Amino acid sequence: MKIYNYTDLSKSKIEELCSRQIEDDKLIEERVTEIINSVKSEGDKALIDFAKAFDKVELEKLFLDTEELKAIASNIPAEAKTAIETAYKNIKTFHQSQLKTEDKVETMPGVICWREARAIERVGLYIPGGTAVLPSTFLMLATPAIIAGCKEIVVCSPPQSDGKTNCYLAYCAVLLGIEKIYLIGGAQAVAAMAFGTETVPKVYKIFGPGNRYVTTAKTRVQNQVAIDMPAGPSEVLVIADESSNPVFVAADLLAQAEHGTDSQAILVSTSNEIIEETLKQIEIQLTVLPRKEIASKAIANSYAILVDNLNLAMDFSNEYAPEHLILATESFENFISLIINAGSVFLGNLTPESAGDYASGTNHTLPTSGFAKAYSGVSTDAFLKKITFQHLSTNGLKNIGATVETLAQAEGLQAHKNAITLRLKTLKG
Repeated sequence: MKIYNYTDLSKSKIEELCSRQIEDDKLIEERVTEIINSVKSEGDKALIDFAKAFDKVELEKLFLDTEELKAIASNIPAEAKTAIETAYKNIKTFHQSQLKTEDKVETMPGVICWREARAIERVGLYIPGGTAVLPSTFLMLATPAIIAGCKEIVVCSPPQSDGKTNCYLAYCAVLLGIEKIYLIGGAQAVAAMAFGTETVPKVYKIFGPGNRYVTTAKTRVQNQVAIDMPAGPSEVLVIADESSNPVFVAADLLAQAEHGTDSQAILVSTSNEIIEETLKQIEIQLTVLPRKEIASKAIANSYAILVDNLNLAMDFSNEYAPEHLILATESFENFISLIINAGSVFLGNLTPESAGDYASGTNHTLPTSGFAKAYSGVSTDAFLKKITFQHLSTNGLKNIGATVETLAQAEGLQAHKNAITLRLKTLKG
């Protein structure tokens, strides 16, 4: 992990440090385009072929039904079952609280306007497989979809070597009432949900994190279907001062680093001693990690920045716009109002990012690669669309009529004006 001094960094260097561009994006885009075109033209056959090529399994069918999921779920260890149920309860409680009914507003006498929420009828959820299978992501995506009232929830996740899914995902499906899991991974899963196949329903919006192939596929199908957000490799930025615990900071950095070799774990600190102790702790803690090789590569591509004060640390953080931001300081309350760009924030020395990843209740599907400057994380709102309503009474039409007529006339849209004028004449008539 390289160490920089913030005062020595030029504007262009800061921009470079905040960039997450990867050199071979073009090669990935070309391959993803081929995969999407194959799924569009060949449907289920392409999905079965890709499962054989990428997942090394020959599928007899592309999904597991309710009975199969129940059978697989029955093998879940008791402690894992309890943990999933606890996480689900907290996630449900937090996302249930996001349902709001808006008041009707009288913008002028007799003119009533309001909004009502409607669930997106058919949504697609991508649950990553690859180097880690994520039941937590299943909970994070399906729970708000159910709360929002989505009528059809299509779940895709890569098959295991036995052509099935694991007991954790299966139990999530049973717990949530999801009747099928489609055994499809990668860009081909995104294409299947975007365009539909003989087996996979076409959805209206796709949710879920994934590798660079999945992310690229989501951005490529946006002219066909909505997506939750652009999302790339996982990342965390930890802001630490003299009150931080280097043991905890190191653990938080490694928690992100073990996601993948392209993950970023950034430390910004007011103390050179904290940086040095954290780096020592990283080496100590790395030795016992099963995913040591992955985490080591991610840490090697990450960095630490020494700053003069926490205000400068916040300046850098807002420019970086991290997926996860940890304020590892006892004075965190003083800096909450300064946070402008972040996906999810973890406050104080006893609040690890992994709490939000699994069970605190907040959603862990978050914008990465600087997109926290414009995107929010997944919430119940992400599964809803808001429809506006308005009603004009006789008095309302009279009050607003002249304004609409004048503006329509100014824009040269006579039919728009007539829609008001004819009604007003009828009222006078």
